Amino acid sequence: MSIELNELVRYCDTLLQSNSISDYCPNGLQVEGRGRVQRILCGVTASQALLDEAVAWQADLVLVHHGYFWKGEDSRIRGIKKRRLATLLQHDISLLAYHLPLDVHPLYGNNVQLAARLGLEIEGSLEPGNPRSVGLAGRLKTPMSLADFAAKVAKVLGREPLCIVGAQQQIERIGWCTGAAQGYIEQAAELGLDAYLSGEISEPTVHSAREHGVHYIAAGHHATERYGVQSLGEHLAQHFGLEWRFADIDNPV
Repeated sequence: MSIELNELVRYCDTLLQSNSISDYCPNGLQVEGRGRVQRILCGVTASQALLDEAVAWQADLVLVHHGYFWKGEDSRIRGIKKRRLATLLQHDISLLAYHLPLDVHPLYGNNVQLAARLGLEIEGSLEPGNPRSVGLAGRLKTPMSLADFAAKVAKVLGREPLCIVGAQQQIERIGWCTGAAQGYIEQAAELGLDAYLSGEISEPTVHSAREHGVHYIAAGHHATERYGVQSLGEHLAQHFGLEWRFADIDNPV
């Protein structure tokens, strides 16, 4: 089966409420390709390697979390930007990207999907009362040491996390936010959480973890954000009778 591109885009925009979320990039259809969609290739980032996979698989549409046209970037079409756009346009492939809308969605979002895989019970937001908050807070079903939880993260994500010891307590209450959200450790500390997990780490994060007494787990930007786009791609395939697959382009960050 296939579906009209415009119908698919409208459905996704509505499902993810993309027009109501202020973001650092345009969400939705970023590059328009052929008018009908049968095959969707999903990935975290619209890198050249992912586009090459799309061409090889004869995909009609590429669905990603990290697309193009970020605020503040050079708007000139040259270098890798030219090559990426040329690949899409030459092969008439559409690019559909959702950034923050795919982080916060209560069913298909990165944070909800990561919680399900790590066995985290969601209790609320890292910023109670802030409807735009991305991060979540909750607890482990069974309290465990930082070492044991890190081993679980490594097994589930297939990547060894970098851990900063905050104190000697076991982890029961925890906050998390996928991607480059290490700054939320301050909110985790204010909520009195035992640990905070995100994708990336920066130099100040180490000191914040130690001085606040909050364990910090850097589990990988790419590794933590693989699941929202897969969940959405699977939903679209089932809902519209389409073909889909996920291409996991290795990224150690």
